[in-house]
Amino acid sequence: MNQCASNLLMIRPASFQYNLQTAESNDYQTKTLLSKEEAIAKAQAEFDAMVEILEQNEISVWVVEDTAEPEKPDAVFPNNWISMHQNGDIYLFPMKTPNRSAERRADIISFIQDNFEVNEVFDWSYFEKDALALEGTGSMIFDHINRKIYACISPRTSEKLFIKFCEELEYEPIVFNAFKRNGAAQYHTNVVMCIGEDFAVVCLDAITNKAEKTEVKNSLLAGGFEIIEITQEQLEEHYAGNMLQVYNEQRLSYLVMSERAFKCLTTHQINQIEAHTEIIAVPIYFIEEVGGGSARCMMAEIFIEEKI
Repeated sequence: MNQCASNLLMIRPASFQYNLQTAESNDYQTKTLLSKEEAIAKAQAEFDAMVEILEQNEISVWVVEDTAEPEKPDAVFPNNWISMHQNGDIYLFPMKTPNRSAERRADIISFIQDNFEVNEVFDWSYFEKDALALEGTGSMIFDHINRKIYACISPRTSEKLFIKFCEELEYEPIVFNAFKRNGAAQYHTNVVMCIGEDFAVVCLDAITNKAEKTEVKNSLLAGGFEIIEITQEQLEEHYAGNMLQVYNEQRLSYLVMSERAFKCLTTHQINQIEAHTEIIAVPIYFIEEVGGGSARCMMAEIFIEEKI
């Protein structure tokens, strides 16, 4: 069982902008004074630069162009609507808002099926009719080695669906609540923590319930992970929890994060990470500022075997 993927799906944005529909549950988003055309061009430039940096490190990236219609302001964050698993299964997830539901595209599924050994596709989008959301690997952090999944409950992460998903995959659910310093619920688990092969970056201070904090900490330690703690300020101001470890073509591992996240880390935290893996920092300041998401959100892992 691999903890990290060696293929990534990324969606090049066609209508990137401040998303009014998602702003209610994600106050990391910031409105821009740029025109729609300028905003799209700037996001595309950052996206292209990130893909180039990943490919320079021999990380396999499968880029799909977003479609201009319907407008999908957050299409650059595909990890929320799809997950692709080592047994060949694909899951499509129910989203909180209509313009994010539109990101699920049949042609992208066909593209994956054409290039990878897909087994079955499970479409959970029908739960949207009950106003239930479970936004993929934004909502859920997988520990494949120990068969556990971590999730902080929010308007975008239904505890009912999360437990159901864990039961279906036969993974142990680790449920908790996480909050910003202003008391707002953290909208996605992947801004709070990430799990690599043998380390976990996590903001334990965001978990205010002592029993839940203890459970998360003990579960990670029991799984054999070194816990690398980040602060609330690093989480909220710099996206320091929004990271993803990946393999390149030589099976060397890298922890991908934004340049903004990297710059906020202490020397000690960097040393802790680099004892386990190399770091890749990508400059995506505009995407972070306007989109309210960071580097991890932009990468959907493809664990399915590539066709020969």
